[in-house]
Amino acid sequence: MAYSDFELTGDVDRFVTYLDRAITEGSVTAKLEGRADRRIGDARMVARVFERYSAIGGNRLSLSISVLSVDERMEVSVITSGGSTGMFWKVNTFGEEAFLQKAVDAIGSYSGI
Repeated sequence: MAYSDFELTGDVDRFVTYLDRAITEGSVTAKLEGRADRRIGDARMVARVFERYSAIGGNRLSLSISVLSVDERMEVSVITSGGSTGMFWKVNTFGEEAFLQKAVDAIGSYSGI
């Protein structure tokens, strides 16, 4: 597992639309596998789960993105999982780290405009 957290400002719908495109266009095998969108009062939680094939690990791995937003403030958590070839412990995490970096780069490039 690899993860990263961010604090951003902007429109959550624009941000999530941007991420959907950036993640799936960033890898030939990346696909949006699941989504959720929930509200409680002014708070909104948007979740995305992507999956892709890791050539290095020879298997598939997932990338989960959770966005908690209130007004223009967004708290974003990105977590990858899978990609290891070990049965009882992680033998390699190259695929996870590479998939996480795609998301980190996309979030870092987001202008909010």
